[in-house]
Amino acid sequence: MTPLPLEQVAPLLRSAAKELILPRWRQLQAGDAQQKSPGEWVTVVDQEVEARLTTALQALLPGSTVVGEEQCAATPELLERIDDGLVWLLDPVDGTGNFIAGTGPISVMLALLENGQTLASWMLEPLSGVMHHAIQGGGAWRDGQRVLAAETGPLRGQGIVKTRFLPEDFKQHLAQTAPDQAFQAGSNCAGDDYPQVMLADSEFALYWRVLPWDHAPGALFVREAGGVVARLDGSAYRPGEQKPGLLVARSQAAWDRARAYFPA
Repeated sequence: MTPLPLEQVAPLLRSAAKELILPRWRQLQAGDAQQKSPGEWVTVVDQEVEARLTTALQALLPGSTVVGEEQCAATPELLERIDDGLVWLLDPVDGTGNFIAGTGPISVMLALLENGQTLASWMLEPLSGVMHHAIQGGGAWRDGQRVLAAETGPLRGQGIVKTRFLPEDFKQHLAQTAPDQAFQAGSNCAGDDYPQVMLADSEFALYWRVLPWDHAPGALFVREAGGVVARLDGSAYRPGEQKPGLLVARSQAAWDRARAYFPA
């Protein structure tokens, strides 16, 4: 197989961020953002970044398919191609609500899959310029520095729980059995939450809605850093499987402790 041009991906993301995202930071005009569904927003910047990177990534890897968040909003059947050959999963501006509000964080999230398996991923924070990157079997990296799961002393059981899409019975179970102080709201940006699990105070993150472009990049990063990513039944995560529930943790011990909070 011809070597994949992975080293050329980060410059494409940085260029799109510099030329399309940063000039519009806190500069959006009336009509630049609209709801594509209740509570789900898109801006002209999302669309422009996705269009540019789609063209650039297909040129970089001829024959590949780009499955982008905004393309799928208009053409949902694109999701059926995730497991077919070389596929780029792209979220052009993760944290669109944060972008509209001018609060951050935001992230450009990208994963390269081959037949449904994630080969490499990138999460660029445009405002700081920090890049998180992972390669299957090659480690997880933050701006060129290797990221490894660290022993942080006794587990505190603190983590991110995204409650917005949780079923009501799930929420009721948590209210009755789990300590409130254990749960953090997260940043409304998966490209920020995933690194936080490995590098900050969040020992785990629970997601119910698992859109592939939101989770494939971070899932590889966590696994390559020594963390654990699995469905609530313990089965492996695959981006192409459209079923709810994903628990991410910095270690197996943290995963097991977090899993005990949630319904069987």
